[in-house]
Amino acid sequence: MAVDYTVIVVYLAGMLGMGWWGMRRARSKSDFLVAGRRLGPVMYSGTMAAIVLGGASTIGGVGLGYQYGLSGAWMVFTIGLGLLALSVFFSARIARLKVYTVSEMLDLRYGGRAGVISGVVMWAYTLMLAVTSTIAYATIFDVLFDMNRTVAIVLGGSIVVAYSTLGGMWSITLTDMVQFVVKTIGVLLLLLPIAVVKAGGFSEMKAKLPTGYFDPLGIGGETIFTYVLIYTFGMLIGQDIWQRVFTAGSDRTAKWGGTVAGTYCLVYALAGAVIGTAAKVLYPDLGSADDAFATIVKDELPVGVRGLVLAAALAAVMSTSSGALIACATVANNDIWSKLRGAVRRDGEEEQHDEVRGNRAFILVMGVAVIVTAIALNNVVEALTVAYNLLVGGLLVPILGGLLWKRGTAQGALASVAVGGLAVVGLMAGYGILANEPVYYGLLASLVVYVAVSLATPATDAAVLAAWRERLAGRGAPELASEPIAAHQ
Repeated sequence: MAVDYTVIVVYLAGMLGMGWWGMRRARSKSDFLVAGRRLGPVMYSGTMAAIVLGGASTIGGVGLGYQYGLSGAWMVFTIGLGLLALSVFFSARIARLKVYTVSEMLDLRYGGRAGVISGVVMWAYTLMLAVTSTIAYATIFDVLFDMNRTVAIVLGGSIVVAYSTLGGMWSITLTDMVQFVVKTIGVLLLLLPIAVVKAGGFSEMKAKLPTGYFDPLGIGGETIFTYVLIYTFGMLIGQDIWQRVFTAGSDRTAKWGGTVAGTYCLVYALAGAVIGTAAKVLYPDLGSADDAFATIVKDELPVGVRGLVLAAALAAVMSTSSGALIACATVANNDIWSKLRGAVRRDGEEEQHDEVRGNRAFILVMGVAVIVTAIALNNVVEALTVAYNLLVGGLLVPILGGLLWKRGTAQGALASVAVGGLAVVGLMAGYGILANEPVYYGLLASLVVYVAVSLATPATDAAVLAAWRERLAGRGAPELASEPIAAHQ
């Protein structure tokens, strides 16, 4: 495994090098949090695809293919559908707002009274998302180095925290672009064809597996509906995703670059399911479906290629982990701490440098919290389910309501966040964390309360709505977007 180890070590060293390079470019709050809002379509597409396709999409996607066959693609497929919907229908308007967080958007739309409570819900979501990605390091480093779980989490998490803290979004953007290339080569161009060939081709796979493995709806209609509700809608409102939209250099980049990334996700979804199906032919009696990825990589790939594919798995985990980490720190600092402190500095070069240092400190603190939490937790699926249930149940209705329904009010939004979030938590305690009912009923309660309270309270002030429309049109923003840098096109 010496060659494979070398590939992995070079890759990890490269990530730290990218972090150091990104630090030199992060000279303002805008640079640090949203890469100066100047990414061109190539970098935007690559980094957007990298953040949404994490360890759950790669290792978990192959595991679902192992368990259900081609219909195992649905989880990642619904992520791609959500990204396509966001890009086509909402991304241009979101980018024009020139904000840093989802809660800032809610403040603009509802008159400055929805931020803190929505910030707490979004912070909990991004924290748990970062934790689930960090837990995944244990699986990969165990395959690579037979490493203790805690040591693996600390090692992988520390590397992500280091490069994220150094350069913020610039470092994360640069590393994500590398990770996108590594994932494309490792999973799509190497592992996919090798797995199919090793399994004897599609004809042999069909001969050895039940017909249900090739039924596109084999995973079940209710499961597919739940995936749509959680992942497709989750893509529309997550801070980690919106923060990438904010990096786009233009409306066109946000729309078409995101569309390319969403289409890539659909291809990646099918690839993971096919790899998992091939693994079922080769290893029909694995103890856990989630072991399928590591097993086929370890046993079937040649030296060097194996290292690159494992680097691809690391890339998948790191891209999601770093994106969730900076989102968590941004929300904690800008939406919670700054408002509780009661002083938000805006202009002036020195203040901008102070804000860079402040956000850097928050990434470091949140990174340590993520690593400690990841060590304490064991169940990745449960942690991820809690994160998305909170996000969709608590924030989907007030966010989409604010974008689509002018009669929605601040009181309706606050009531919707509180009732939806509490309902989801209570129902998870009653039905179980992995049950479908919490997000169904929590979302319904959030919608009913939002509409009822909004209609029962005075309409949002006309001046607030006028300012909102100006921002949606790209006018009246305190920070103008820079032109996309030619090198990033």
